Amino acid sequence: MNDNQPNKPATKSRHCLVCGTKLSENARRCLVCGTDLSSDPTTPKAQKAKRTAEKIDSKRIPEVKLNLIAVVAMIVVILVLTGAVIFLAVTRGQASTDNPEEFEATQTVTPTLTVTPQNTATQTPLPTWTPLPPIEYTVKENEACLDIALQFNTSVQSIILANNLNASCLISPGLVLQVPQPTLTPSPVPTATPEAFVSDVEMCTHTDTIIVDASMTLSSIALNYNVSMSDIRIYNNLPNDIVRQGDRLIIPLCDRLPTAGPTLTPTPLPPYPAPNLLLPRSGAAFSAQDEAVTLQWASVASLFPGEVYRVVVQDLTSTDEKILVDYVSDTKFILPASFRPTDITPHIIQWSVSVARQINNDANNPIYEEAGAISTFRVFSWVGSGVAPTGTP
Repeated sequence: MNDNQPNKPATKSRHCLVCGTKLSENARRCLVCGTDLSSDPTTPKAQKAKRTAEKIDSKRIPEVKLNLIAVVAMIVVILVLTGAVIFLAVTRGQASTDNPEEFEATQTVTPTLTVTPQNTATQTPLPTWTPLPPIEYTVKENEACLDIALQFNTSVQSIILANNLNASCLISPGLVLQVPQPTLTPSPVPTATPEAFVSDVEMCTHTDTIIVDASMTLSSIALNYNVSMSDIRIYNNLPNDIVRQGDRLIIPLCDRLPTAGPTLTPTPLPPYPAPNLLLPRSGAAFSAQDEAVTLQWASVASLFPGEVYRVVVQDLTSTDEKILVDYVSDTKFILPASFRPTDITPHIIQWSVSVARQINNDANNPIYEEAGAISTFRVFSWVGSGVAPTGTP
């Protein structure tokens, strides 16, 4: 501030008592409301004018003073918010159009596995059987293991195992054997279907009666009558498939099997008849010059695989029960020189032939059982040279 310039006196002002407008100190009338300012403000007229002005001011819209920068900023914010809202609406609408599955939740129903209870079959225990004690039997003259087995309804193999005999089951008169009794086989628990089947078979009235001969077996009888073997067993109460000569069988003909083509005559199956011995004749004599003796017999039938002829030769004169058992598929057998007596006394040699069947699958150690009747026993004499035979290297 310049000190040389004189100070200007401050301009005094006044306000209108009615509208409040700022006026100069010398103003006589308000330029806004027209109030006369020359009169005393305390007079009733002045007070009335003041109240009238206050009513007018109360009815006016209040004035809002805004800054220009604030107005521009508010407009910009409004535009930004409007644009954001429009962008979000457009983006959401396009996404819903392109992939409606994202906004539509599909409920997948998972099936529930229901476990159906099944009936559990309860197995009925089979009865247990106590084995019967063996029977003591004394071997008689001209008896073989097959004869004893047939008599007691057992097998030759059972007699061999019970008495620790060799595979050929050689026995002599007077020998006491332990003959095992047949073991009862418990019948299986019947079910609904087998019972109906058995009932149908037993009710059959169309039957035929036969007498079993030596050439018949259960399979050949069933094949000849075109019925099943089980029907024959059930109708005749047979425990197994074995039939013997002289048995009386009733053949049920109600459920015959269908015939395919002409009926063939079956080939007789075991048990085989006794072989017919040919040579040497009974009572023949052989000297010391005969180094070998050939035994011959007639064929009983065409043997099946695993069936052979069983030849049993016994020196009745020898004190050590000299016995030779061999199995051949031919109808002759040559006695080796080792079986010839070693002294000059005539020895009585007995021999017989029967059909045997192998019951195991061991070719190195086969086990045979009788499969037919034993031939008649023949004897011949054989004089030794007095010198024991030597083996050929």
